[in-house]
Amino acid sequence: DGVVDVLSAFNVGETADRMEKILDEKGMTIFKRIKHSEGAAKVGIELRDTELIIFGNPKAGSPLMKCQQSVAIDLPQKALIWEDDKSNVWISYNDPNYLKTRHNISGCEEVISKIEKALAGIVKLASKE
Repeated sequence: DGVVDVLSAFNVGETADRMEKILDEKGMTIFKRIKHSEGAAKVGIELRDTELIIFGNPKAGSPLMKCQQSVAIDLPQKALIWEDDKSNVWISYNDPNYLKTRHNISGCEEVISKIEKALAGIVKLASKE
């Protein structure tokens, strides 16, 4: 379905904090951290812990947009950190190969591969002890 889900060893807040720290250390821009569960509570809706981090780096995103400009609708990157009904915490993000298919990107395999490796590495560091 185009989404990569990685189990985290930490709770939602700690996972999101770790993710932000790693992104910052790697020179990524963090555009926004949205605490969906807090927003839901403000309107009387109970939602398990759910946070979204929106981040990016023009060095990675711009070459991808140059290959296929429509991919900009899916950029900057997003990481969803959420708790399921069994109290497991997950980091979910768009699979770069899904974006390749969705936007019919060709001739950018190296860029896609770099983004794929970078995202996997960042998520691994944020989710593992």
